[in-house]
Amino acid sequence: MTVDAVDAAEAAGAKPVLNKTDLNKPVGFFAGLGQAMRGGIAIDLGTANTLVYMRGRGVVLNEPSLVVFVETNGRKELVAVGHEAKQMYGCTPGNMTAIRPLRDGVIADFDITMQMIKYFIRKARNGWRLGGSSICICVPSGSTTMERMAIQRAAEEAGGDPIYLVEEPMAAAIGAGLPVSEPKGSMVVDIGGGTTEVAVLSLGGVVYSRSARVGGDEMDEAIINHIRRNHKMLIGESSAERIKIEIGSASQPEKGKGRKIKIRAHDLVAGVPKELVLHESEITESLAEPVTAIVEAVQMVLEQTAFESAATELATNIVDKGITLTGGGALLHNLDQVLHKATGLPVTIADDPLACVAMGTGQCLENLKAYRSMVTRH
Repeated sequence: MTVDAVDAAEAAGAKPVLNKTDLNKPVGFFAGLGQAMRGGIAIDLGTANTLVYMRGRGVVLNEPSLVVFVETNGRKELVAVGHEAKQMYGCTPGNMTAIRPLRDGVIADFDITMQMIKYFIRKARNGWRLGGSSICICVPSGSTTMERMAIQRAAEEAGGDPIYLVEEPMAAAIGAGLPVSEPKGSMVVDIGGGTTEVAVLSLGGVVYSRSARVGGDEMDEAIINHIRRNHKMLIGESSAERIKIEIGSASQPEKGKGRKIKIRAHDLVAGVPKELVLHESEITESLAEPVTAIVEAVQMVLEQTAFESAATELATNIVDKGITLTGGGALLHNLDQVLHKATGLPVTIADDPLACVAMGTGQCLENLKAYRSMVTRH
């Protein structure tokens, strides 16, 4: 971010994430120097959140994939990123734009994504540039060649050399501790913000996979649409996410309307803010479509595995060991029970589902030799 961009942001009444002093000197000289010498970054570049893993240190950054910028002389300059951008989201003045530069697990705005990656890397490294260190970054299994090239180029522009790509379900399975290198079938369902990755893995490779563009974002959108349609009221993405976390469920409560929450929403008829009480039962109803899409993706991979006679042993392994859920969507109340009912298989939620992809990508970075069949170098 340039000094001019900081001035523009201040003139608009905002307090930029980076001040003028930050632009002229690195933060934490000795700590930053030590990190720069070690090198090596692994990135879980998610639609909702970005996690950065540093070699030898683990996950050092976990922030929303959000950016606020101003456009100066045709150039987009960052004003806020991550947590600071989330605080400003929905409250920016007319000369500022708040966006999520990734949609459905892929880059929607290349320039902003590149700047966001650079910012997160510099913040993780305490102010130091990447300096040609390696980057290992995960990509959705269903992403196209062009989408992978865009992610690779963004990492290169951020200073990475060499660049390693690992498929998201493989990273999630490694992070969850599944025996992906063994001649046994393991099944992982990674439910992120923009995509759900379903995969059967064995001998260090993806045997079958399916990437469905449904996840936490679509659940939030379903809640927003339900409230608009049934209550004639409007809420924002942050409120929808809060509702999902607090009373969202994949199945109806056993008794009554279940848990409840009180929120403030904008009455579209009266044009004023009002309080609204919502119950678990109606939010479950609103989430039926995205939950069904996730269940169908899992069933399709299971059917594909069972159909192939060569995969009989893999199918047997999955019946014995079941399905492992990772990603933020794995925390949706009762989703594991719904999947168990639909498939008849045991379903387990990983110990730290939110960090599984980052941890798995980091393990690939730490031991490239052991995981050489699971990563591609660019």
